[in-house]
Amino acid sequence: MNDEDTRYEDTRYEAVRSRDARFDGEFFFAVRTTGIYCRPSCPAVTPKRRNVRFYPTAAAAQGSGFRACRRCRPDAVPGSAAWNVRADVVGRAMRLIGDGVVDREGVAGLAARLGYSTRQVQRQLTAEVGAGPVALARAQRAHTARILLQTTELPVTHIAFAAGFASVRQFNDTIRTVYASTPSQLRAAAPRTGPTARSAATPAGGVPLRLAHRGPYRSTAVFDLLAAEAVPGVEAVDGSRGRRTYRRTLRLPYGTGIVAVEERPGAAPGRPGTGGAGRTAGTHGPAAAHPGGWLDARLHLTDLRDLTTAVQRLRRLFDLDADPYAVDERLGADARLGPLVAARPGLRSPGAADPDELAVRALVGEAESERLVLRYGKALDAPCDTLTHLFPEAAVLAEAEPGGPLGALTTALADGTLRLDPGADREEARAALLALPGMGEGTAAVIRTRALGDPDVAPPDVDAPDTWRPWRSYAVGHLRAAGEYPAGAEPNR
Repeated sequence: MNDEDTRYEDTRYEAVRSRDARFDGEFFFAVRTTGIYCRPSCPAVTPKRRNVRFYPTAAAAQGSGFRACRRCRPDAVPGSAAWNVRADVVGRAMRLIGDGVVDREGVAGLAARLGYSTRQVQRQLTAEVGAGPVALARAQRAHTARILLQTTELPVTHIAFAAGFASVRQFNDTIRTVYASTPSQLRAAAPRTGPTARSAATPAGGVPLRLAHRGPYRSTAVFDLLAAEAVPGVEAVDGSRGRRTYRRTLRLPYGTGIVAVEERPGAAPGRPGTGGAGRTAGTHGPAAAHPGGWLDARLHLTDLRDLTTAVQRLRRLFDLDADPYAVDERLGADARLGPLVAARPGLRSPGAADPDELAVRALVGEAESERLVLRYGKALDAPCDTLTHLFPEAAVLAEAEPGGPLGALTTALADGTLRLDPGADREEARAALLALPGMGEGTAAVIRTRALGDPDVAPPDVDAPDTWRPWRSYAVGHLRAAGEYPAGAEPNR
């Protein structure tokens, strides 16, 4: 190990020593003497430096023979912000694995979506994140299984297949390896009170979840946006400001779903003086160990195999894997943005639960989107209050209304000329969007920001200096929240 690597690991150890939750999900540490891996903020006694090893992913720690800590639940942390920021093949692969592509299509399907050979994908992921696609998907399946074991009364055999395992034996072996428990023991260890208690959940009552995030989270701004653009029949926002519930329908690989996400009132933890990739962990001592928080959600699914995919889509919609410390550090140093960041630390850049749907809505606007839902949307078999339809698929719209900009967009989405899935190449998507008739730079910027989750997009009418990179999407969000850039200014229809 060279001096630079030593300094890097020493910095990480300082994060562990100070129990700095800002790094939860960014890396994991394992203790050689106990055989356990943890998140940096684990409240257990800090191990000696010589006994600690560091891993970029939970899958890498599991692959080295370590099992998950029962105290800090390292599998329940926010995802690494790096995978959402990065536009290279590794970042795209991690987003696709999170969306469940390996479970549904195998490693060959993942490689085909990325345009690489399976060997190249395996090599690049192993080199950068310490685990290949099969191991990463396996870790994700184990996490899904734990949620179902501890929040529902589903039979263990049903959970095995719902989580994506090929057999009950594979499921049992994985749970023993990852959690050092049998599925029955893991279920028995579930909390008996609170939102994760099994008594609070049945298959008919949905799956309760806590969607974790790191650092401060400005939920008011996110819920304001979702309320302003909600399409009747597909979405609804109920309740008073600060305590609202966002509900929507979901089209998923195996079935459909309805989700409800609660707005958490009150301010999130404050922002420390450092953040981002250049932050120095531990320099603030224990006071810097901000725990972050979560959004409470409940998922009703027609097929529980969609749980992992639904959760990842919600995380992208609410931008829960962002690193607010890195964003606020960079933008807060700007003379124009500094006061705005200080007023709204932790402001997020919302994404989309359905990228194709978002693209159509960005192009045609809210009123036309409502018309499309009523005319072409698929009615739910079991409507829930005002939630009655799924947004129409691109292929349905392409056939029903083939002319004009809408027809061009939906045809491109349906035939694969334009890809907006989690593994899409952002530059290729932008070029494909701008090649469509009636698609302006402003609308393309909205689609790239929201549908593709690109953190570094500036609309053409915003003077966005390079000093705002790679967080220009967040900078525009601050301008909008401050009233300096109107919410309806982006699309040029």
